[in-house]
Amino acid sequence: MAARPLISVYSVDGEVSKSVKLPGVFQAPIRPDVVHFVHTNMAKNKRQPYCVNKYAGKMPSAASWGTGRAVSRIPRVQGGGTHRSGQGAFGNMCRGGRMFAPTKTWRKWHRKVNSTQKRYAVASGVAASGVPSLVMARGHRIDQLSEVPLVVSNQVEKLTKTRDAVQMLKKFGAYDDVEKVISSKTLRAGKGKMRNRRFVQRRGPLIIYDNDNGVTRAFRNIPGVELASVDSLNLLQLAPGGHLGRFCVWTQGAFEKLDNVFGTMTRPSSTRKHNGTPYRLPQLQMKNSDLSRLINSDEVQSVVNTPKEGQKPRGLKLNPLKNAKAMALVNPAAAATKERFAKKQKEAEKAKAALVEAKRKGKAKSTSKKDKTAEKMKLSFYESMIKD
Repeated sequence: MAARPLISVYSVDGEVSKSVKLPGVFQAPIRPDVVHFVHTNMAKNKRQPYCVNKYAGKMPSAASWGTGRAVSRIPRVQGGGTHRSGQGAFGNMCRGGRMFAPTKTWRKWHRKVNSTQKRYAVASGVAASGVPSLVMARGHRIDQLSEVPLVVSNQVEKLTKTRDAVQMLKKFGAYDDVEKVISSKTLRAGKGKMRNRRFVQRRGPLIIYDNDNGVTRAFRNIPGVELASVDSLNLLQLAPGGHLGRFCVWTQGAFEKLDNVFGTMTRPSSTRKHNGTPYRLPQLQMKNSDLSRLINSDEVQSVVNTPKEGQKPRGLKLNPLKNAKAMALVNPAAAATKERFAKKQKEAEKAKAALVEAKRKGKAKSTSKKDKTAEKMKLSFYESMIKD
């Protein structure tokens, strides 16, 4: 198991008050593939059904003119007296026609997500929030922070005024991220401007608390700042857009409660799943994932072969059916077999030549059993003919 370093806890004044041990969930495997899959499916669960009017594009009385009039067979508006009569209707290629495959409200809008996968993804999101490089890669401004993850004392949970919350963020150097959010607010591109969502902005810090003694009231009006209870962490907040590395500010109570919520690598969580079994943190597949360090270690290098220098020249590819040397490599018995068949062929040709010569001179004698039997039958028939 990886080392569990100590994390400083800061008071509201910005001073280090004590140190706590890093919870085991921060050693969980960081799996972007699991996070992306779970985020994609979870994000679909807040959609509302929509569809076009089922009569849209189907209102005019139209009928096809049929064949034989040198026009397409698309339904055409009936009547006369206006430009509309005779125009194509109904089809998705026609002006004023219905859309292709009109949208319906009974589309499958929501997705079920495996509970174990959701827990795995949340654990990965929490673990990634403790890696400064991943937090900075998400675009958060944490240059002025003393430590990541940032843990503050439980006095923060008793704040009720926004000005006190802003002052606290400024003391820790976390307000830079809020200023980034304020400066990023822009007008949305697209039709969402008409649908009560005119502006878009970046995400700021996520405040995670244990007990709400006014902390939600203090932070809720700061742009980009979101709040979450440690008992109900949401992947949509821990990894917005499916991207790991959300900047999290933990209260001491929430930070110390993580081992009870998620458990450690050696001890399952005290919170029970729906089937009664405690949740176990996912295990790391590799104790040390630094591959370059592993490969270059003395233990590995002492047993691997020395690197081969140069390159063996590749010979010309030969066809064994046409080249005797190539055939000998493929089949060592090929040469002897070929010689044996050649000798047999030579003997057969010699015997055939002798037989032809004997037939020409009339001295040919059949040696086969079949031929001898035929000769005997001929003689016996001839003798019987003479007696008659």
